[in-house]
Amino acid sequence: MKLTKSDRIQGGFWGLLVGDALGVPYEFHPANEIPPQSDIDFTPPAGFHRAHASVPPGTWSDDGAQALCLLDSLLTCGDMNPDDFANRLLEWYEKGKWAVDGYVFDVGNQTSEAIRAFRAGTPSTKAGFVRPNGKGNGSLMRVLPLALWHQGTDADLIEDAHLQSTVTHGHPCNQVCCALYCIWVRRVLSGMQAEDAYLDAVSTLRDIYSGHSTYLQELEWEIRPDEEPHSEGSGYVVDSLRSVRLTISQGSYEEVIKAAVALGNDTDTNAAIAGGLAGVRDGLTAIPEKWMENLRGREFAEPLLKKLLDLSGEG
Repeated sequence: MKLTKSDRIQGGFWGLLVGDALGVPYEFHPANEIPPQSDIDFTPPAGFHRAHASVPPGTWSDDGAQALCLLDSLLTCGDMNPDDFANRLLEWYEKGKWAVDGYVFDVGNQTSEAIRAFRAGTPSTKAGFVRPNGKGNGSLMRVLPLALWHQGTDADLIEDAHLQSTVTHGHPCNQVCCALYCIWVRRVLSGMQAEDAYLDAVSTLRDIYSGHSTYLQELEWEIRPDEEPHSEGSGYVVDSLRSVRLTISQGSYEEVIKAAVALGNDTDTNAAIAGGLAGVRDGLTAIPEKWMENLRGREFAEPLLKKLLDLSGEG
Protein backbone atom coordinates (compact mmCIF):
# COMPACT_ATOMS: atom_id res chain seq x y z
CA MET A 1 0.00 0.00 0.00
CA LYS A 2 1.35 3.41 -0.98
CA LEU A 3 1.68 5.72 2.00
CA THR A 4 0.20 9.22 1.81
CA LYS A 5 1.98 12.28 3.12
CA SER A 6 -0.56 12.33 5.96
CA ASP A 7 0.36 8.75 6.90
CA ARG A 8 4.02 9.70 7.03
CA ILE A 9 3.52 12.92 9.01
CA GLN A 10 1.40 11.12 11.59
CA GLY A 11 3.92 8.30 11.73
CA GLY A 12 6.75 10.71 12.39
CA PHE A 13 4.84 12.74 14.98
CA TRP A 14 3.76 9.74 17.04
CA GLY A 15 6.90 7.77 16.19
CA LEU A 16 9.06 10.30 18.01
CA LEU A 17 6.82 10.41 21.08
CA VAL A 18 6.44 6.63 21.31
CA GLY A 19 10.19 6.11 20.83
CA ASP A 20 10.92 8.62 23.57
CA ALA A 21 8.45 6.97 25.97
CA LEU A 22 9.79 3.51 25.21
CA GLY A 23 13.33 4.58 26.03
CA VAL A 24 12.60 6.43 29.28
CA PRO A 25 12.82 3.50 31.75
CA TYR A 26 16.07 2.20 30.24
CA GLU A 27 18.01 5.49 30.29
CA PHE A 28 21.50 5.54 31.86
CA HIS A 29 21.90 1.76 31.59
CA PRO A 30 24.82 0.47 29.48
CA ALA A 31 24.01 -1.85 26.60
CA ASN A 32 24.94 -4.99 28.56
CA GLU A 33 22.23 -4.21 31.12
CA ILE A 34 19.41 -3.67 28.62
CA PRO A 35 16.95 -6.61 28.43
CA PRO A 36 16.72 -8.68 25.24
CA GLN A 37 14.92 -6.77 22.50
CA SER A 38 11.94 -9.13 22.73
CA ASP A 39 11.43 -7.93 26.33
CA ILE A 40 11.79 -4.18 25.70
CA ASP A 41 8.44 -2.51 26.35
CA PHE A 42 6.93 0.51 28.09
CA THR A 43 7.11 -1.56 31.29
CA PRO A 44 10.47 -3.35 31.58
CA PRO A 45 10.73 -6.96 32.78
CA ALA A 46 10.36 -7.63 36.50
CA GLY A 47 13.55 -6.93 38.40
CA PHE A 48 14.91 -4.35 35.96
CA HIS A 49 15.97 -1.16 37.75
CA ARG A 50 13.94 1.50 35.93
CA ALA A 51 15.31 4.98 35.40
CA HIS A 52 12.81 7.64 36.50
CA ALA A 53 10.98 5.01 38.56
CA SER A 54 8.28 7.46 39.66
CA VAL A 55 7.26 8.22 36.05
CA PRO A 56 4.35 6.07 34.79
CA PRO A 57 5.08 3.84 31.78
CA GLY A 58 4.25 5.37 28.42
CA THR A 59 5.35 8.91 29.33
CA TRP A 60 7.45 10.99 26.95
CA SER A 61 10.28 13.05 28.39
CA ASP A 62 12.13 16.25 27.51
CA ASP A 63 12.64 15.04 23.93
CA GLY A 64 8.92 14.87 23.20
CA ALA A 65 8.00 17.97 25.17
CA GLN A 66 10.60 20.12 23.42
CA ALA A 67 9.56 18.78 20.02
CA LEU A 68 5.98 19.83 20.82
CA CYS A 69 7.23 23.25 21.96
CA LEU A 70 8.96 23.63 18.60
CA LEU A 71 5.91 22.57 16.61
CA ASP A 72 3.66 24.84 18.67
CA SER A 73 5.99 27.76 17.95
CA LEU A 74 6.15 27.01 14.21
CA LEU A 75 2.38 26.73 13.89
CA THR A 76 1.79 29.89 15.93
CA CYS A 77 4.41 32.12 14.33
CA GLY A 78 4.44 30.73 10.81
CA ASP A 79 8.22 30.75 10.76
CA MET A 80 11.24 29.63 12.78
CA ASN A 81 11.16 32.33 15.45
CA PRO A 82 13.99 31.71 17.94
CA ASP A 83 12.67 34.18 20.53
CA ASP A 84 9.25 32.57 20.60
CA PHE A 85 10.75 29.09 20.67
CA ALA A 86 13.10 29.99 23.52
CA ASN A 87 10.19 31.39 25.50
CA ARG A 88 8.28 28.14 25.01
CA LEU A 89 11.29 26.13 26.16
CA LEU A 90 11.46 28.36 29.23
CA GLU A 91 7.77 27.73 29.87
CA TRP A 92 8.43 23.99 29.60
CA TYR A 93 11.41 24.24 31.95
CA GLU A 94 9.58 26.28 34.59
CA LYS A 95 5.95 25.22 34.20
CA GLY A 96 5.97 21.89 32.35
CA LYS A 97 4.52 23.14 29.05
CA TRP A 98 3.87 20.13 26.78
CA ALA A 99 5.21 17.76 29.43
CA VAL A 100 2.84 14.94 30.40
CA ASP A 101 1.16 15.89 33.69
CA GLY A 102 3.12 19.16 33.51
CA TYR A 103 6.01 17.29 35.14
CA VAL A 104 9.58 17.87 33.94
CA PHE A 105 11.70 14.93 35.09
CA ASP A 106 14.62 14.93 32.65
CA VAL A 107 16.66 17.94 31.49
CA GLY A 108 20.02 17.85 29.73
CA ASN A 109 22.77 19.89 31.35
CA GLN A 110 23.55 21.90 28.24
CA THR A 111 19.87 22.63 27.61
CA SER A 112 19.37 23.69 31.20
CA GLU A 113 22.35 26.06 31.07
CA ALA A 114 21.13 27.63 27.83
CA ILE A 115 17.58 28.13 29.09
CA ARG A 116 18.84 29.73 32.28
CA ALA A 117 21.10 32.01 30.22
CA PHE A 118 18.12 33.05 28.10
CA ARG A 119 16.08 33.71 31.24
CA ALA A 120 18.90 35.92 32.52
CA GLY A 121 18.88 38.05 29.37
CA THR A 122 21.13 36.31 26.83
CA PRO A 123 19.61 36.64 23.31
CA SER A 124 17.89 33.46 22.14
CA THR A 125 20.36 32.77 19.32
CA LYS A 126 23.32 33.26 21.67
CA ALA A 127 22.02 31.14 24.54
CA GLY A 128 23.19 27.94 22.88
CA PHE A 129 26.78 29.15 22.97
CA VAL A 130 27.05 29.31 26.78
CA ARG A 131 28.86 25.97 26.51
CA PRO A 132 30.89 26.76 23.36
CA ASN A 133 32.22 23.24 22.82
CA GLY A 134 29.04 21.45 23.88
CA LYS A 135 28.00 18.73 21.46
CA GLY A 136 25.05 17.12 23.22
CA ASN A 137 22.05 15.79 21.28
CA GLY A 138 19.45 18.13 22.80
CA SER A 139 18.69 20.10 19.64
CA LEU A 140 18.71 17.05 17.36
CA MET A 141 16.22 15.16 19.53
CA ARG A 142 13.45 17.74 18.97
CA VAL A 143 14.04 19.00 15.41
CA LEU A 144 11.77 16.53 13.54
CA PRO A 145 8.68 18.82 13.56
CA LEU A 146 10.66 21.43 11.62
CA ALA A 147 11.13 18.98 8.74
CA LEU A 148 7.46 17.89 8.85
CA TRP A 149 6.22 21.51 8.89
CA HIS A 150 8.67 23.19 6.50
CA GLN A 151 7.58 24.10 2.96
CA GLY A 152 10.59 26.15 1.86
CA THR A 153 13.65 25.18 -0.14
CA ASP A 154 16.32 22.80 1.09
CA ALA A 155 18.56 25.79 1.76
CA ASP A 156 15.79 27.42 3.81
CA LEU A 157 15.24 24.23 5.80
CA ILE A 158 18.95 23.92 6.52
CA GLU A 159 19.13 27.54 7.67
CA ASP A 160 16.15 27.05 9.98
CA ALA A 161 17.61 23.81 11.34
CA HIS A 162 20.75 25.74 12.25
CA LEU A 163 18.68 28.50 13.84
CA GLN A 164 16.63 26.02 15.87
CA SER A 165 19.81 24.51 17.26
CA THR A 166 21.44 27.78 18.32
CA VAL A 167 18.81 28.33 21.02
CA THR A 168 20.40 25.62 23.17
CA HIS A 169 23.23 23.96 21.19
CA GLY A 170 25.16 26.50 19.16
CA HIS A 171 28.25 24.58 18.09
CA PRO A 172 28.36 24.16 14.29
CA CYS A 173 28.50 20.38 14.72
CA ASN A 174 25.07 20.44 16.37
CA GLN A 175 23.71 22.72 13.68
CA VAL A 176 24.94 20.44 10.89
CA CYS A 177 23.56 17.30 12.54
CA CYS A 178 20.14 18.96 12.78
CA ALA A 179 20.32 20.06 9.13
CA LEU A 180 21.36 16.62 7.89
CA TYR A 181 18.57 14.93 9.82
CA CYS A 182 15.98 17.41 8.52
CA ILE A 183 16.93 16.91 4.87
CA TRP A 184 17.03 13.14 5.47
CA VAL A 185 13.49 13.25 6.88
CA ARG A 186 12.32 15.46 4.00
CA ARG A 187 13.58 12.91 1.46
CA VAL A 188 11.91 10.00 3.28
CA LEU A 189 8.72 12.05 3.56
CA SER A 190 8.73 12.27 -0.24
CA GLY A 191 8.89 8.47 -0.48
CA MET A 192 12.61 7.89 -0.94
CA GLN A 193 14.15 4.78 0.66
CA ALA A 194 15.92 5.56 3.94
CA GLU A 195 19.51 4.84 2.87
CA ASP A 196 19.09 6.54 -0.50
CA ALA A 197 17.54 9.48 1.33
CA TYR A 198 20.52 9.68 3.68
CA LEU A 199 23.01 9.68 0.82
CA ASP A 200 20.99 12.33 -1.01
CA ALA A 201 20.84 14.47 2.14
CA VAL A 202 24.62 14.28 2.51
CA SER A 203 25.07 15.29 -1.12
CA THR A 204 22.65 18.20 -0.66
CA LEU A 205 24.56 19.49 2.36
CA ARG A 206 27.86 19.22 0.51
CA ASP A 207 26.46 21.37 -2.28
CA ILE A 208 24.96 23.98 0.02
CA TYR A 209 27.97 24.08 2.35
CA SER A 210 30.45 24.37 -0.53
CA GLY A 211 30.96 28.05 0.24
CA HIS A 212 30.98 27.69 4.02
CA SER A 213 34.15 26.02 5.25
CA THR A 214 33.09 25.74 8.91
CA TYR A 215 29.91 23.77 8.26
CA LEU A 216 31.55 21.69 5.55
CA GLN A 217 34.43 20.82 7.87
CA GLU A 218 32.02 19.66 10.58
CA LEU A 219 30.18 17.51 8.06
CA GLU A 220 33.29 15.89 6.62
CA TRP A 221 35.58 15.58 9.65
CA GLU A 222 33.30 15.41 12.70
CA ILE A 223 30.22 13.63 11.35
CA ARG A 224 32.16 11.68 8.67
CA PRO A 225 28.98 10.74 6.81
CA ASP A 226 30.60 8.22 4.44
CA GLU A 227 31.85 5.94 7.20
CA GLU A 228 29.96 2.82 8.26
CA PRO A 229 27.76 3.85 11.21
CA HIS A 230 28.63 2.84 14.75
CA SER A 231 27.21 4.14 18.00
CA GLU A 232 27.65 3.76 21.74
CA GLY A 233 24.16 5.11 22.35
CA SER A 234 25.65 8.15 24.06
CA GLY A 235 24.37 11.71 24.25
CA TYR A 236 27.05 12.96 21.84
CA VAL A 237 25.14 14.43 18.91
CA VAL A 238 27.13 12.61 16.22
CA ASP A 239 26.68 9.32 18.08
CA SER A 240 22.93 9.92 18.10
CA LEU A 241 22.83 10.73 14.39
CA ARG A 242 24.82 7.60 13.62
CA SER A 243 22.52 5.50 15.79
CA VAL A 244 19.63 6.42 13.48
CA ARG A 245 21.46 5.18 10.39
CA LEU A 246 22.58 2.10 12.30
CA THR A 247 19.10 1.15 13.51
CA ILE A 248 16.88 2.27 10.61
CA SER A 249 18.02 -0.80 8.69
CA GLN A 250 16.90 -3.21 11.42
CA GLY A 251 13.41 -3.76 10.02
CA SER A 252 10.01 -2.50 11.15
CA TYR A 253 9.31 0.60 13.22
CA GLU A 254 9.14 -1.59 16.32
CA GLU A 255 12.46 -3.25 15.54
CA VAL A 256 14.12 0.10 14.85
CA ILE A 257 13.28 1.71 18.17
CA LYS A 258 13.99 -1.45 20.15
CA ALA A 259 17.40 -1.57 18.47
CA ALA A 260 17.96 2.08 19.47
CA VAL A 261 17.09 1.29 23.09
CA ALA A 262 19.37 -1.77 22.97
CA LEU A 263 22.35 0.54 22.37
CA GLY A 264 21.93 1.64 25.99
CA ASN A 265 22.82 4.94 27.67
CA ASP A 266 20.73 7.79 26.19
CA THR A 267 17.94 5.40 25.28
CA ASP A 268 14.99 7.78 25.23
CA THR A 269 16.64 10.34 22.99
CA ASN A 270 18.12 7.89 20.52
CA ALA A 271 14.83 5.98 20.27
CA ALA A 272 12.98 9.29 19.75
CA ILE A 273 15.28 10.39 16.92
CA ALA A 274 15.26 6.97 15.24
CA GLY A 275 11.53 6.57 15.91
CA GLY A 276 10.71 9.84 14.22
CA LEU A 277 12.44 8.85 11.00
CA ALA A 278 11.12 5.26 11.13
CA GLY A 279 7.61 6.62 11.64
CA VAL A 280 7.94 8.84 8.56
CA ARG A 281 9.25 5.87 6.59
CA ASP A 282 6.60 3.36 7.69
CA GLY A 283 3.54 5.50 8.51
CA LEU A 284 1.19 5.59 11.46
CA THR A 285 -0.13 2.05 11.15
CA ALA A 286 3.38 0.62 11.63
CA ILE A 287 3.43 1.79 15.26
CA PRO A 288 2.18 -1.07 17.46
CA GLU A 289 -1.37 -0.44 18.59
CA LYS A 290 -0.55 -1.33 22.19
CA TRP A 291 1.99 1.48 22.34
CA MET A 292 -0.37 4.01 20.81
CA GLU A 293 -3.10 3.02 23.25
CA ASN A 294 -0.78 3.29 26.25
CA LEU A 295 1.03 6.48 25.25
CA ARG A 296 0.16 9.01 27.94
CA GLY A 297 -0.69 12.58 26.90
CA ARG A 298 -2.06 11.72 23.46
CA GLU A 299 -5.20 13.75 23.95
CA PHE A 300 -3.43 17.06 24.41
CA ALA A 301 -0.85 16.47 21.65
CA GLU A 302 -3.49 15.55 19.02
CA PRO A 303 -4.68 19.15 18.38
CA LEU A 304 -1.13 20.14 17.38
CA LEU A 305 -0.98 17.26 14.92
CA LYS A 306 -4.33 18.26 13.43
CA LYS A 307 -3.08 21.82 12.87
CA LEU A 308 0.05 20.47 11.21
CA LEU A 309 -1.97 18.22 8.90
CA ASP A 310 -4.36 21.04 8.04
CA LEU A 311 -1.46 23.34 7.20
CA SER A 312 0.16 20.74 4.97
CA GLY A 313 -3.11 20.16 3.15
CA GLU A 314 -3.38 16.66 4.58
CA GLY A 315 -6.04 17.32 7.24
